[in-house]
Amino acid sequence: MDRLLSMRAFQQVVDDGGFAAAARTLDMSPAVMTRLIVDLEEHLGVRLLQRTTRKLSLTEAGQAYLSRVRIILSDVAEAEASTRQQTDELAGVLRIHTQPVMAVHILAPLVAEFRRRYPKVVLDINVGSPLVPPIEDFDLTILGGAQLYNTNIVARPVIVSDGLLCASPKYLESAGTPAVPEDLQQHAFLMLSQAGTRPRELRLIHPADGDREVVVPVTPVLVANHNDTLMRASLDGVGISVHPLDLVANYLRNGQLRRVLPDWITGRFTLYAALPSRKFVPARARVFMEFLIDQTRNRAIEAERTWPRTHDSGAAGLT
Repeated sequence: MDRLLSMRAFQQVVDDGGFAAAARTLDMSPAVMTRLIVDLEEHLGVRLLQRTTRKLSLTEAGQAYLSRVRIILSDVAEAEASTRQQTDELAGVLRIHTQPVMAVHILAPLVAEFRRRYPKVVLDINVGSPLVPPIEDFDLTILGGAQLYNTNIVARPVIVSDGLLCASPKYLESAGTPAVPEDLQQHAFLMLSQAGTRPRELRLIHPADGDREVVVPVTPVLVANHNDTLMRASLDGVGISVHPLDLVANYLRNGQLRRVLPDWITGRFTLYAALPSRKFVPARARVFMEFLIDQTRNRAIEAERTWPRTHDSGAAGLT
């Protein structure tokens, strides 16, 4: 039995959701594909897949085996690529997992420039919000600090961002610009719903005053558990919302959003890049991680620099 071919077949069946589709992808007959999986299960002495006429699913053993197979095949692909190409050339598929809001506002804006620099690297971005991040299944996982409950995770901080109050120029022109935290009580608020929080109060921090805190009652006109819904509503002028700087940096730079109460923040948020292991990290993963860190931090710095110029001239916020 060709062990490596059987591993590739097993991974492809899972990724394509069936034997026939996987056979087409790997350019082999369905019968050969089925035989490879059966031989692999017999060799391992366990059932990897539950098969019915309507559904194909992983067994518990299959799930564990798939995690290791992905790493093995990734290492094999990396080794093959390194022998075929110059040592200074990066190529291959980079599999990235992240949540929807980070995919839209952090990863997507980086794709064009990364492709320009490394045209032979294929970015395979998987977007989802699982309860447990599938870090072992991907080369790189972008996640927030709240998800780092597993001490075994190998993670590097990308950026620590302040939570900012933001609104569109359209909203501020019609509703006025708050001058002090108490003014927020007269404004429409867009709030993220989270377990254990009170949606009618907002905690503000003053970094320049020893992190002094105030709690302000607010009136939410929209509560959602989806950041992009709140972002879209903010851009459309519905009200004031809270977002980490790294997520709204582009909107602040181009003037679609402005900071409200720029001396205050709502907290600090850390973005991480997580690896499945310290060993055998593909070069393309290391390069993308450095690129992600540099670009994300530079965008935040540029957005922060914009405020002092407009503030000194009496503007209401970032433009």
